[in-house]
Parts: sequence; structure tokens; C-alpha cells
Amino acid sequence: MVRSSLAVLVIDENRIRAAIIEAGLREAGHERVTVVHDVTGIARRIAEIEPDVIVIDLENPNRDMLENMFQLSRAVKRPIAMFVDRSDQASIEAAVDAGVSAYVVDGLRQERVKPILDMAVSRFNAFSRMARELEEVRGELENRKVIDRAKGILMKSRGLTEEAAYTLLRKTAMNQNRKISDIAHSLVTAAGLLGPSEDE
Repeated sequence: MVRSSLAVLVIDENRIRAAIIEAGLREAGHERVTVVHDVTGIARRIAEIEPDVIVIDLENPNRDMLENMFQLSRAVKRPIAMFVDRSDQASIEAAVDAGVSAYVVDGLRQERVKPILDMAVSRFNAFSRMARELEEVRGELENRKVIDRAKGILMKSRGLTEEAAYTLLRKTAMNQNRKISDIAHSLVTAAGLLGPSEDE
């Protein structure tokens, strides 16, 4: 995706400050810029607009306003750059926890908009990649546990060695054109159904 083709949503109740952000984005080559001045029903508006990136400017944010924007950040799963005029350590930590990609305190200037937006997109992409990799690793670990349980079931019920149990799982998976983990899940489920009842 070419960065200049990004659809950017600017959320700012202050029209002057929104104009600064919009000018910075257009100067950087972003043509698809939508500015929203009313935050009422903003989640619905985001769903309608479907922006690639969101820029939020909060001139003098109070705790409730910040929390609402942080909840929005958690829900939209998009890069978010947030400009605020003042902040404290708790707000910064809450922004990071909420997934805000760039949290800029007292730094709203037209020439800074593009590099901050680029950094927000890059940071969001890096965190998204890490989250995907983490999920893949968790899935692989879960599959290994299930395969180990399936091997244990085969070793106990058929008197096989661990290597022979794994070979049987692999052969069955190849014959059925399925993954070993799928066969292992099926075997563990079936063994659970066929095992002795807890009432006995």
C-alpha cells in the first residue's frame, strides 16, 4: 500500500487545529482526508468512513475524554496518532495500553504531522506483526501439547513407543490429507468421550 493513498480520518473538535493537521497531511501528499469535528457517534462514523489511519487531536483533554478515546483506540484496530496539549504519566501509560501508536504532547505543528503519521503506521504494523507471531507461537504450542496427549493415549491403549505413536499419527494424517494436530485433536476428543465415566 502506497502511504500517500492512505485514507486518513482527523477527529478534532477545534476547527483551527483540525485545519493545521489537514494542511500537514495534504502537504505530505495525502489526498483522502476526512475531518470530523463532532465526536458524538464517532465509532459509527469510523465504520462508515473506514479510514486506514486515525489522527485524534484533543486540545485540553479531561480524564473522561481521554478514556473514551482510549476505548475507541482499543476497538478500531487501526494506527492512531493522538495529539494532546498536556498529559501526565498515567495518561501516557493508558495511551500505550490502549494501542495508541503515537501520543504527542504539545507538538501540534503542520510540519510534524507527516513524520508522526508515518511513525504511527510503522509502529502499528510492527505491533500487529508481533501480535500475529505471538498467536502463531501460542497455536503451535497448543498443538504440540495436544499431539503429546494423543501420543500418550496411543502409547497407553496400544502399547506403542513414543516414536511409534508419532509415526502412527503422522501416517494417519497423511492418509487423510489432514494436519497431525487435527488428527491429534480428534483422537483426544474421542478418547475423552470413550473414557471411563466420572460417575463410575
